[in-house]
Amino acid sequence: MEKIIFSIKLLIKSYYHLTINISDYEKSLPFYKDLFSYLGWQVVKEGAKHAGFTDGSAEIWLKETGEDYKKSGYHRKRTGVNHLAFRVKTREEVDQFYREFLVPRKISSLYGSPKPFPQYTNKYYAAFFEDPDRLKLEVVCL
Repeated sequence: MEKIIFSIKLLIKSYYHLTINISDYEKSLPFYKDLFSYLGWQVVKEGAKHAGFTDGSAEIWLKETGEDYKKSGYHRKRTGVNHLAFRVKTREEVDQFYREFLVPRKISSLYGSPKPFPQYTNKYYAAFFEDPDRLKLEVVCL
């Protein structure tokens, strides 16, 4: 009997969604609503302890962490998500984000950013900051 071998290649166009567990929905939701609104993202759904946002292509969902899992807190050096980066087209847009979003809200930037980060690529320019749980976020141009 002849053995037939099938090979299927899946072509992934982009990722569909990411869910971020947050420790305090009431504290994090206003932060993310403000951030996503500034970035031009829309609310997909908002519930009692969860919310979703989209840029029309991908989605990011927030979900409050269950009480049994809140004890250890978040640290980006542990296994899991280290940080999340949003790409823009120009350095000017990174600087604009810093001036118009971070500064008025008194959100501290990390690493003296915005600035070039040549250790990543010679065109890497970014502003790093943190959400209320200290998840590192970034607005970057390459």
